[in-house]
Amino acid sequence: MHKTNENQERTQFDIIVVGGGMVGSAAACLLAQQGWQIAVVEQTEPEVYAPEQAMDLRVSAISPASVALLQQAGVWDAILAMRVRAYTELAAWEVNGLETHFHAHEAGVTELGYIIENRLLQLALWQQLQTFQNVRLYCPAQINALIQTDEQATITLNDGQVLSASWLLAADGANSKIRALAKIGITSWDYRQDCLLINVDLEDDAPAITWQQFYPSGPRSFLPLAGKKASLVWYDTPARIAQLTAMTPAMLEREVKRHFPEQLPACKVTHFGCFPLTRRHAQHYYQGRVILLGDAAHTIHPLAGQGVNLGFKDVACLVELWHSVQQKQQDFGHKQLQQYERKRLCDNTLMQSTMDLFYAGFSSSLMPLKVLRNIALLAAENAGWLKQKALRYALGL
Repeated sequence: MHKTNENQERTQFDIIVVGGGMVGSAAACLLAQQGWQIAVVEQTEPEVYAPEQAMDLRVSAISPASVALLQQAGVWDAILAMRVRAYTELAAWEVNGLETHFHAHEAGVTELGYIIENRLLQLALWQQLQTFQNVRLYCPAQINALIQTDEQATITLNDGQVLSASWLLAADGANSKIRALAKIGITSWDYRQDCLLINVDLEDDAPAITWQQFYPSGPRSFLPLAGKKASLVWYDTPARIAQLTAMTPAMLEREVKRHFPEQLPACKVTHFGCFPLTRRHAQHYYQGRVILLGDAAHTIHPLAGQGVNLGFKDVACLVELWHSVQQKQQDFGHKQLQQYERKRLCDNTLMQSTMDLFYAGFSSSLMPLKVLRNIALLAAENAGWLKQKALRYALGL
């Protein structure tokens, strides 16, 4: 890892990636494979993995398309060597008996996806970055300033170092400092829901299914984890989630047994935490020499687990555009930026709007709307090729 020093110096790169999380590290790995000189700036290095560590609360449902990207980055085997849980079935319902089920074989795949702890995804990518001679890691480091010219972006780190590059990728999360410094506006609103994540121990290995039941106050979901463990997700009003997080694990366990559907296996609460839900979408995906990726460009209601998968699709699109110009011995420029924004804006907006429709549709207690949405779920269960096509789209296939 690059060690910073006290002397102010200017260092030139092809690309600076600000944010070494899952999306930023994936972008850096794939661009490093193309031979570009890369700098990665990150605040906190991920903790080294040990099997006895408790499961993290933040997990992601990784789609087959994201698995392919991680394989391309050369990290999938390292992830499999840690903790993952494949799932082959997904179910959703509001009224018992009117469930919609999606099976892996309907999409022509062996798994619908994998549930993986976010930290372990980042760790595998971070370790891979350290194997590249053309990657320098600046960690721990924060951004103090950004200056752009027609030819490059220059950042000043909190220790006084100055880094410049032809392009700067902002993958520094929903509250992106780079996005703000680049003066890229966002459209956002709160969903008026908070999300409570609950890790539980099970009596047996978690079944290979993820499910959620819809309630007017928000869905309640089950995600299988490696071993005899699972993650429960409880969406509700901020007041209700605050009440739940103030409870002891034993008290919360009783609430879970009372309010989760009967499909929930016997479980014991181990730890839990919450966060608010906010929808954000950048008004532009680039400004000057700054390009937004992942949560810096868009955040989405997590009920379908599409957040990091959309970020990885951003990465795949951008990396392919860079590869294309490299093959033609051309420079990456405004044409490619427009292509990136056009392609990703359409896909991200469609997925955000779909999740917003689910959120709004299942938040109402009006009887006519309740009837309509359950008819829709029943229709989806029997939609044949249309159901298959929707499933493959959600999986990125």
